[in-house]
Amino acid sequence: MENIYPHFTATTLLCFILLIPFQTLAQTICSAPSSVQFPENNGIGDVVETITVEPDVTLEFTPPAADSNPFSINGNKLTAAKVFDYETEKSFPVRITCKKTTGLTINIVIIVVIGNLNDNPPSFDKNPYDVQVSEIAPIGTTVGQFAAKDLDNPTLYYTLTPESDYFRLQSPTSAVILVNARLDYEKVKNVQLVLEVLDTQEPERYSATTTIAVTILDGDNRPPWFQPCTPHNMNENVICQSTGYTGFVVLSEQEPGVLPLKPGPLYAIDGDSGINEEITYSFLSGNDAGLFEINSNTGNITMLKPADVLGTITLTVLASQKVNTHQFATTTITISVQVKSLHPPKFQKDHYEGVISSVGAMAMDLTNKDTPLQIIATDEDYAATAGLNPHITYSIKGRSEFSIINGFLFMTKELPEETLSLEVLALDSTNDETATAQLSVEVKLVINPSGEYGTVEMAALGATLGALLLICLVVIGVLAHRMQNGKADWKKIYEANIFRSSLGQGPSQKEGIQYTNEAFQRDDDDGGSTGSSGPETKSEQTPKSVWDIPTKEAIERSSAPLHDLLPDDTSDVGSDKADSEKEVKPILTKERRVEEGYKSVWFKADIDPSAKEEVVILPDNREDSEEEDEEPPSSSKKHDGKPQKNSKVLFADTDLDSGLGVKIEEPGDDSDGDEELDIDL
Repeated sequence: MENIYPHFTATTLLCFILLIPFQTLAQTICSAPSSVQFPENNGIGDVVETITVEPDVTLEFTPPAADSNPFSINGNKLTAAKVFDYETEKSFPVRITCKKTTGLTINIVIIVVIGNLNDNPPSFDKNPYDVQVSEIAPIGTTVGQFAAKDLDNPTLYYTLTPESDYFRLQSPTSAVILVNARLDYEKVKNVQLVLEVLDTQEPERYSATTTIAVTILDGDNRPPWFQPCTPHNMNENVICQSTGYTGFVVLSEQEPGVLPLKPGPLYAIDGDSGINEEITYSFLSGNDAGLFEINSNTGNITMLKPADVLGTITLTVLASQKVNTHQFATTTITISVQVKSLHPPKFQKDHYEGVISSVGAMAMDLTNKDTPLQIIATDEDYAATAGLNPHITYSIKGRSEFSIINGFLFMTKELPEETLSLEVLALDSTNDETATAQLSVEVKLVINPSGEYGTVEMAALGATLGALLLICLVVIGVLAHRMQNGKADWKKIYEANIFRSSLGQGPSQKEGIQYTNEAFQRDDDDGGSTGSSGPETKSEQTPKSVWDIPTKEAIERSSAPLHDLLPDDTSDVGSDKADSEKEVKPILTKERRVEEGYKSVWFKADIDPSAKEEVVILPDNREDSEEEDEEPPSSSKKHDGKPQKNSKVLFADTDLDSGLGVKIEEPGDDSDGDEELDIDL
C-alpha cells in the first residue's frame, strides 16, 4: 500500500481500524466516501467532494489546516487549494472532524486519489544517436534500442523514416532497430535514420523524433586485388579481375633496376578499402631457374642473372594480407625473351597528305586522289620481310576521330570541313620503340549530285524489290502446288480418251484399252436371282449398246495384257506389274466351270432354258446416264463381209482406273467359233 499511496502509512491504517465504530456512529451527523478520484491539472477551488452533514454540524481539518494544506473546506464541500500533478504526487489523505453543537465529535478520513491525464509528451534521451554496425553482420542483428520516455506511461508507437532496405523496427511498439538486408561498406558507408514516436492516448496526441546516425564498418571479406582490374558483380559479391602483366628482356642481357611491366608496375590493394591491410608478395611458380627476385613488401621484380634461352617465361605471383593471411590472390607475369633490336621503326615519309570525304571512308592520297593513302613504317631488323614488322601498331596522337588499319586511314567520327595537322605514332609492341611522322588531312564532305540516290534511297529501293520478289515466289509456289494436285485428274482424262478412241477406231488407235463391267462390279448390290427357265428371265435389263464390238483383229489385239500395250511411263506401272503376275480369270465365257472364287457371265441368248443351273441376272441401271455420256455408233460394222453381232459393253469414268480383269465372249451360231477378248488390267 505504501508503494501505491506513499502517505498512506501503517499508522494511518491503524487509525482507520480504530475509527470504524465511530464511523458508524458518525454517520448520524456526517458522512463521506473513504476515497475519491480527482483529476490532475485541476483549477483552484474545484470541489473535490461534498460531505453529507446534519444541521448544526461544522467541519474542520485535523490537525488544523496549515498554509501547505492542498485542500480547503467551504461549508460542507472539500475543495482544491492548488493544482495537482499526478506525476508529482498520486494521492492525499484528508482528515476532517465533524462537530455538533451538542458536543458530539466524529473524525472522518477521505483518501483523495489524483487521476492521471495524458498531459506529457514522449521524449528521447538523446538526439542524435550514433551507432556502428559491421557490414558482415547477419540479417536480424540488433543495431540498438532507442525507446522514448513518457511520464504518463501510455502505449507508444514508432516509425522509422526514411524507409530503408537495410534496417527495420522489431515491431511498431518496439524501438529496437534490426539489420534487414546485407550491408556493403563499398556501396553505403553511412545511413541516417529518423525515429518518430507517437502517443495516441486521449485527450491529447503527442509525438517526438530523434535522429539515428548508423556508421557501417568495413568487414574483412575481400581478398587483395591486383591493379589495374575490372570489377564484376557476382551474386552481390564483387570480384575484381586482373588480366595479368607482360614484359620483355633481351637475350643474354640482365635488365638493370626494376623490370618494366605492362599495363603497369606489379602491386595489389586490399579489397576491403576500409581496412586496407598491408600486402605481401611472393613467387608461386615459374622462377625455378632463379632469374628473378620479388620484393615482398612492394612487389617490384628485378633480374638476378640474364636469360640464356629464347622464349616465354611465365611467373605466378601470390599476394596475401599480412595479418589475415587466408585472404590472398594470384596473378601471372608473362616475360618474353627476345633478340636485341638494332633498329627502331622508321616511316617511309616524314610527311603524309590525304583527303577524306565521310565517316567510314578511306583517306585518299592528296597528290593522287584515285590512290588510297597508305602510312607505313618499316623496321630494318625485319629485312627478310622487306622491313615489314608485324608487331608495329599505328595511332593518331591526341585524336579519336581517326583510325589506322593496316596502314590505311579511316575517319570514325563526323568532322566539319577543315584541314587538320596530325601526328602519326608507330609503336613496336615487342620493345616499345616508336617513330613519328606528320600527317595533313583535308576533310572534304561529298554531297550527292542532283538526281542521284543516296544510301537511304537505295536501301528503300532494295527493300521494295525484295518484297516484290517474295510475293512472286509465293505466287509461283501456289501455282506449282495446284498443278501438282491436278496432275492425276489430267492423267485420268488422258487414259479415258485413249480407251474411247480404241473402242471407236479399232486397232489403228493407241494401245491402251480398258473395259469395265460395271454390272458385275455391282453384282453384290444390284443382282437378283431367278430360276433357270427362259420365260422367267424377261425381268432382265440388258445394257444399252453404246459401241459396236470391234473386229476380230481388234479383239485379238485387245486380248493381250494391258501392261504390254501401255507405254512405259504410265502411272500404274507399279501396281499393274504386280497384278499381271497373277492369273486372270475371265468373267465372260460359255464354259460352265465351278471353281472357288470364279464367276461366269453369259449373254442371255446363250442361256439354255432347259439347263437346271442357277442364273444371276445383272440388271442395267445405267442406261440413262450412259446415253448422255456416249453416242451410239452411226452404222453397224462388218467383219470379213459378214455381219457381226454387237456385244454391249458399259464403262464409267470412275471405273477407268479400277484395274479389273474383264473377259468378253461373243456368242455365235457355233459355240466353237466364239471369239474371246481378254483384257488384263
